[in-house]
Order: sequence, then C-alpha cells, then structure tokens
Amino acid sequence: MANRNTFLATIREAAARGRAHRVSLNPQATAEESYVGGGADPVGTLIAEWTAVGGRGFRVRGVEAARGFIRSFVRERTIRKAIRWWHPVLERIGIDAVLAERQIEVAAWDDLSRLAEAERRPIEFAAELGITSVSWAVAETGTLALASNPDQGRVVSLLPPVFLAILEPTQIVPDLFDLFAALEPTKDHLPSNIALITGPSKTGDIELKLTTGVHGPGDVTILVVE
Repeated sequence: MANRNTFLATIREAAARGRAHRVSLNPQATAEESYVGGGADPVGTLIAEWTAVGGRGFRVRGVEAARGFIRSFVRERTIRKAIRWWHPVLERIGIDAVLAERQIEVAAWDDLSRLAEAERRPIEFAAELGITSVSWAVAETGTLALASNPDQGRVVSLLPPVFLAILEPTQIVPDLFDLFAALEPTKDHLPSNIALITGPSKTGDIELKLTTGVHGPGDVTILVVE
C-alpha cells in the first residue's frame, strides 16, 4: 500500500492533469452564435454522436424492419425479462408480440406503476432489458431526452443492464437549443424529471480513469425507425 505522501502526490498529479483540460467559457455567447444544428441528415448525426461516446445506433426503414432488428437484438443477448414504457412508437411496432416470440416476459410500466412498491421492485430488479422511446433526441450531441410520466417511468432506462430506445425521425431536434425551445411551452407544468442520456453510464474517479456501466446500463442502443 502506498504511503501517505505517495498517495497525496498521485492526487496532486491527477488534479493538475484535469486542470489542463478546462474549457474557456464565453459569457457573451448567444444561441444564435453557438448554434450547431444537426446537419443535412439529423438521423445520421444523432447516431454518429451516440456511437462516438460508446453507444450503438442503427436506422431501419419501416415497422417490419424494426421488428426484425429487435428479434436479432434479443437473440444476441440473454434476455428473459424486460420492462418497457407505454409509447405510440412502441405500440406501432407491437413490441410485446415481438418479444413474446422469444419467450421474453414483458412488464409494461403503466401496469407496474399501479402496484405497491413491494410488489413492483422485484419485477424491476429482475429485468435484463429496458425499452423506451424518447420525448426528444438531440442530433448535435447524440442525446436522448426522457421525460418521466405515469406511463413512462425513469426506472426503465436506468435500472436494467441493457437499454434499447426506439424512436422516429420526428422526435429528433437538431440542436440542444432546440430542445430548450421545445420545453418552453410546457415550462409551467414540466414532469418531475427529464433525463438527458448521452451513451452508456460513465463515471470517472480522481485519477481520471473512466468506467462504464456503474450507475446505469452499460449496453445501450438506439434504433431509429424511418
């Protein structure tokens, strides 16, 4: 075990390395000056940014192709139990029927949320897969915005080790500024929680070593159904 002086010297060195990466802020920056946008192909930009930070992203055309992707997705993993949001995108795909083909037991959040906590918790913790759609997705940063609602609990995206988000291009906004604009009309009655997810869960310790999958799912995939 390192002695006290060696330990403190390691901390000082790590802190010095961290200070070298400080970002210079421009307090005069405005939305117009800082706007990046999603490019000519927001779907492609979203997927590129999402995969750049450790996620997996795919685009398919049509419901049948989406069902085929999901079949392959669960076939590649050991999935026995799943929990999911209620969402029109998932309803159009018929997610429960697709998973039933693989004998995967599915619990819908709109049903789970009606149970007492003691009944609900064992189901939540047993799920290997969480499936949601999104409230919005930001092409510029590869970010998913998930608002908590009665049929769309945040546990679904945070607790299972495998996470799959299924969305359509109409749910994608080009830039983070566009997300704030989308929230503006509802600012007086926002949900209790809006999670911004950019790739798999990550944490960094004092030595600047990045670890994936500690505080949430480490296997994260987005599927854009065009």
